[in-house]
Amino acid sequence: MTEDIIKKRLAFLNPTQFKLENESELHRGHKGNNGGEHFNLYIVSDSFEDKNTMERHRLIYKALEDLIPETIHALSIKTFAPTEL
Repeated sequence: MTEDIIKKRLAFLNPTQFKLENESELHRGHKGNNGGEHFNLYIVSDSFEDKNTMERHRLIYKALEDLIPETIHALSIKTFAPTEL
């Protein structure tokens, strides 16, 4: 299951909060979708402290790069350091 793979790949961030929603059913048949899944990711990690949004997203995309775009077609990401909550 893709959700398990994503969670396992992002475990290195030691998230204190992690929410992954699969919204693929809302996007079935949309133009340009090759069958990959759509996800919303909410993640809180000490690893994001002193990093801007772009740096945080790069960490995530690097961990998942071989899954994009075939397995993961779309990924919406919200990242926070614990001090930002």
